[in-house]
Amino acid sequence: MIKVAIIEDNNTIREGLAALINGTTGYSCVGSYADCESFLSKLSTMDVNVALMDIGLPGMSGIDGIERAKKIKPELNILMLTVYEDSTSVFKALCAGACGYLVKKTPPTRLLEAIKDAFEGGAPMSSLIARQVITVFQQNQGAYSKDDEAKLSQREKEVLTSLSEGNNYQEIADRLFISVDTVRHHIRNIYRKLHVHSQSEAVAKAIRKGII
Repeated sequence: MIKVAIIEDNNTIREGLAALINGTTGYSCVGSYADCESFLSKLSTMDVNVALMDIGLPGMSGIDGIERAKKIKPELNILMLTVYEDSTSVFKALCAGACGYLVKKTPPTRLLEAIKDAFEGGAPMSSLIARQVITVFQQNQGAYSKDDEAKLSQREKEVLTSLSEGNNYQEIADRLFISVDTVRHHIRNIYRKLHVHSQSEAVAKAIRKGII
């Protein structure tokens, strides 16, 4: 059972998401909140795997909410579901610790797949968002530190590239013909070498510096 929390200030959207999640086998909505403050006050005792979070919220923004939530529950997978499609919002969310980024017009079936993907260690993104990430990468290609690139082995770059494409650990292992434990070993090394603490931070930094 994938346990999902919703942080969305639009009542209609919030109730619709809760109904979709509760009405799907294998998913459960364990809480829905109109603002980050209410969600954060319950998070320490909440049994939750994935949080669907908007950015434009009353009071604390969703991006600030990501940082606070990750401090309370570092293992929480936070999936942004927002109307904001600009690259600045995308990268702020990823750097804050979000594991994926979807726009609100995402079809219900795709949204459920993305929640499952995030739960399994993936980094789901809407195609439009993924294209923006690639565009920023292309614009910044070559504007990276050679020292940072030199720190990563070729295999680590392959793992990081696969991670940036939204693949989970098992999919990366299958793709590269290595074990899941080896994938975890490479990712730990990537975190250490890039001085980051999450998949989204690693991917965002690698793209920003043109490493992948």
